[in-house]
Amino acid sequence: MKKLLITCLLPMLGLLSFNGLPDGPLPIGAAIPKATIRLKDVSGKETSLQEARQAGGLLVMFTCNTCPYVIRNRSRTKDICVYAKANKIGVILLNANEGDRNGSNSYEAMQSYARAQDYEWYYAVDRNSELADAFGANRTPECYLFDKDGKLVYHGAIDDSPGDPAQIKRHHLRAAIDEMNAGKEVTVKETRSVGCSISRG
Repeated sequence: MKKLLITCLLPMLGLLSFNGLPDGPLPIGAAIPKATIRLKDVSGKETSLQEARQAGGLLVMFTCNTCPYVIRNRSRTKDICVYAKANKIGVILLNANEGDRNGSNSYEAMQSYARAQDYEWYYAVDRNSELADAFGANRTPECYLFDKDGKLVYHGAIDDSPGDPAQIKRHHLRAAIDEMNAGKEVTVKETRSVGCSISRG
């Protein structure tokens, strides 16, 4: 556990040298920020949040290739992305780790990672952490669910036990999707994201 915490905290050192700070957490009810910014997907094509959005809404997840918490959540990430797509919710994963863009979070490494994980959704570069700043995102993984009108209805973790799937008591993101699709107000709108700090350049 100590090693895990050290690994996740190291990227925070990069925050000391980057210009500017995140805009603060995106409030519930906010519209999709910077929805038309062009993003390079691992397919080699460009897309945007607006293009990734589907009739049922949009799931945006800030993630990376290397964070131990991302690795522990691999199967859960795939499961919830498949579930979102099955409910006509667009899915886009964003890698905002500009501080490691020439290393294990390079574009080429992202392509390899997406192939290894059999991603069937967008995995794109958030250049200069522009979207992470606009969302106020700080962790990997960190999730944002928008409804069919493009309004934020949930922000936080996939479930209540990011470090240990055996201890899960509530699947926050899946519950939010179910309530949203049923036309109900999301019961738990915000939870604490647990993971590694985004390595801003």
